Amino acid sequence: MHQIRIFKGLESNLPALEKEVNHWLAESKARVVQIFGNLAAQSGARHEGNSLAAYPYVASDVMLVVVFEAP
Repeated sequence: MHQIRIFKGLESNLPALEKEVNHWLAESKARVVQIFGNLAAQSGARHEGNSLAAYPYVASDVMLVVVFEAP
């Protein structure tokens, strides 16, 4: 039976999202059926983590959905 797992991150910090997804995949030993995602048009208020100094524009939310079968 297919199941899903949803991951959310910021466009300005994609390496952290990749690390989170890859860690979960390694730990869960899930058999991936499909991975798809979406990039929001624009996300919330500016703060230090996504400031102009850190990134030239407000970072958007990134959502990844992993469709998988549990081992």
